[in-house]
Amino acid sequence: MAAAQMISKKMVRTTMESLDRIDRDILTLLQAEGRLSGAEVGRRVGLSQPAASARIQRLEKSGVITGYRAVVDPAALGLHIQAVIRLRTTHAQLARALDFASQTAEITSILRVTGEDCLIFDVHCPEAGRLEEVVDALARFGPVTTSLVLRSYPSKPLTSATPTAT
Repeated sequence: MAAAQMISKKMVRTTMESLDRIDRDILTLLQAEGRLSGAEVGRRVGLSQPAASARIQRLEKSGVITGYRAVVDPAALGLHIQAVIRLRTTHAQLARALDFASQTAEITSILRVTGEDCLIFDVHCPEAGRLEEVVDALARFGPVTTSLVLRSYPSKPLTSATPTAT
C-alpha cells in the first residue's frame, strides 16, 4: 500500500473514532439532504450557522465527507432493467475485467469481494438485449451469475454503523 493511502486511511480512522453525536447527526442529515445550508444544518442539530459550517468543513477536510452528488432515478433515464452481476475471474484477468467495467456506461458500481466471486457489478440497462450484451462481454473474463433486481430500498446512513465516541 502506498504511503499516501496509509496516511489517508489512518487519518480517516482517527477522525471516525473522534466523531461525537453532533458530527454523526450532521452526517446523517447531509446523507439524506446534501443541499442543506449550514444554517439549516445548525438549526437541526442545535448549533449556530458558523459552528455547523465549521464542523462540515472539518468533516470534508478530514476525508469523512468525500463529495456531494445528485441521486438520479434510473427509470427516469429509460434504464428500466437493473441487475447484479457476479464475476469469478483469475488474477491474470482481473485488471482487464476492471478496465472493461470502467469503460462500460451501464456498469454503475463495482465491488471487489472475497469468496468464490471476485467482482460484483451493479448494472442498469434500457432493455434485456443490452443486458445480454454486457453479461456476454463480462463472461469473457470468467463465469458470471446474473440476478435481476426487483426493487431497490433506500440506503441507511453510514453514521448508524459508526462507534459512539466516549
